[in-house]
Amino acid sequence: MARPARRAGRRTPQPQPNPSLNVAARTGQPTEDEQLLLRTDGAAAGFTDTDPWRVLRIMGEFVAGFDALAGTGPAVTIFGSARVGPDDPFYQLATDVARRLAKAGFAIITGGGPGVMEAANRGARDGGGRSIGCSIELPREQAVNAFVDVAINFRYFFVRKTMFVKYAEAFVIFPGGFGTLDELFEALTLIQTGKVSHFPVVLVGRAYWGGLLDWIKSTLLAEGKISAQDLELLVCTDDPAEVEHIIVDCFKRHCQLMSRTNRPS
Repeated sequence: MARPARRAGRRTPQPQPNPSLNVAARTGQPTEDEQLLLRTDGAAAGFTDTDPWRVLRIMGEFVAGFDALAGTGPAVTIFGSARVGPDDPFYQLATDVARRLAKAGFAIITGGGPGVMEAANRGARDGGGRSIGCSIELPREQAVNAFVDVAINFRYFFVRKTMFVKYAEAFVIFPGGFGTLDELFEALTLIQTGKVSHFPVVLVGRAYWGGLLDWIKSTLLAEGKISAQDLELLVCTDDPAEVEHIIVDCFKRHCQLMSRTNRPS
C-alpha cells in the first residue's frame, strides 16, 4: 500500500469554527435530528409541509459526504471521548496509534471534535496521512479541531455514522461515554448481522473496557444472548504496535473479502 505523501512545510494549527453547525447553539432552536424525530399530532400538514423537504436535506447530506470521501482510499475510523486533554494518557496513545496507521498508508477519520478525536487527527497529520473530521450539529457550540484537513459537516447522526462505516477498514475505540458506546455497538451489530463485512474492531484500554468485556462474557454469552463466535469480533489491547499490526495484517490478507466470501448464504 502506497504511503501518503507528506505535506510540505508546517503551520501552526488554528481552531476552525463551524457556523453551520452552531445555529442551534446561537438561536436556541432544536437541532435537525430533534426536528426529524419529533412526534407529530398526526395532522397531514405536518408531513406535507416539512418531512418531504427534510428527506431532501438528508439526501443532500449523503451526497455531500459521499462526494467528499469517495477518493479517500484505505482509512481507519477512530472513536473516543471528547472530554480528555493533551495531558491525558489516552490522548497521547490515540496520537501514537493514528500516527502509526497514517505512516502505514491509512487515512484517519474521526468525529472532528476535541479530545481523542483531536489526538487522532493530530497523529494523522504527524504521520503524513489524510486527516478527516466528520462533525455533527449539537445543542452546544461545536468546532472542528485544528488538525483536520478535510472537514465535513452533518446535521444527522445516522448520515454521519454511515460515513464512519462506509469508508473504514477498521474501527479503533478509545475510552469514551455514551456516544462512543453507541458507535461501538452499532459497528458490532452491523458485523454480527452481516450488514457489513467483518473488519477489525479494536478496543484500546484494557482496564477501561475490562468490566464491559467481563459482563458481555458472564451475562450476554452465559445467558445465550450472543454466541461464542461473537466474542471474536472484538480485540482489546494497550499496545499501539498491536493495533497497527492487527489492522495492517487484516488489510493485507483482504480479510473483509474473505469474510464476505465465507459468509453462509
